[in-house]
Amino acid sequence: MIMPFHLAIPVNNLSDAKQFYGELLGCEQGRSSLQWIDWNFFGHQLVTHLVEKMPNAPKSNQVDNHAVPVPHFGVVLEWQDWQHLAKRLQNANIKFVIEPYIRFAGQVGEQATMFFLDPAGNALEFKAFKDMDQLFATL
Repeated sequence: MIMPFHLAIPVNNLSDAKQFYGELLGCEQGRSSLQWIDWNFFGHQLVTHLVEKMPNAPKSNQVDNHAVPVPHFGVVLEWQDWQHLAKRLQNANIKFVIEPYIRFAGQVGEQATMFFLDPAGNALEFKAFKDMDQLFATL
């Protein structure tokens, strides 16, 4: 059985977090206070904690000629769910750090990926594998 993870991230505005995680990404809100909000982040617990000042912006590493933000977090979705989310984000005019694209097309580990920032500047990656059994496959 795969257990959900717990992740706590800083945000500088809880109203923006509600709009982004709740309305745009469709995450169900859980417990909250004036300082934090729990989210059902695709079956995992994400807590957005209010901070006065955000940490430094993510740096990047080069992957496939793209500047991948580090650190980042996200989830692996089913292929069709990823496509629907990518379309919803594009329709909402989200500014992507890395536009949705397919890596390793037709190869072992074929995957869809996209990177974007939340309103506080936290980097997120959403990906999907054409064949979920290849999630940890080596090339």
